Amino acid sequence: MDIPDWYIWLALGLAALQALGLVPIVRRLRGPDPALRARARLELVETVGTLLLMGGLVLSLTVAESWFWLAATGFALMAAVYAVKAVRRLRARRTTTS
Repeated sequence: MDIPDWYIWLALGLAALQALGLVPIVRRLRGPDPALRARARLELVETVGTLLLMGGLVLSLTVAESWFWLAATGFALMAAVYAVKAVRRLRARRTTTS
């Protein structure tokens, strides 16, 4: 299957924006507030998972070898982070309404 060149450049641009998004996350990791640092850790894992997912998909489409395992790893990381965020949100909701 022939992938258009604009698709590759679009995916690289999105990956660059995700990588630039790491800068404020790393700054929050160095902050004094423990709650803010915990959220920043989750965001860091989410961003790394997104980069792995995008990189795996682009490599699978452009290179002859299969790089789908990289995309699957990124998807698993993102799913785990979203599950943890959902549990935290539910806990916060229960404690405020009780």
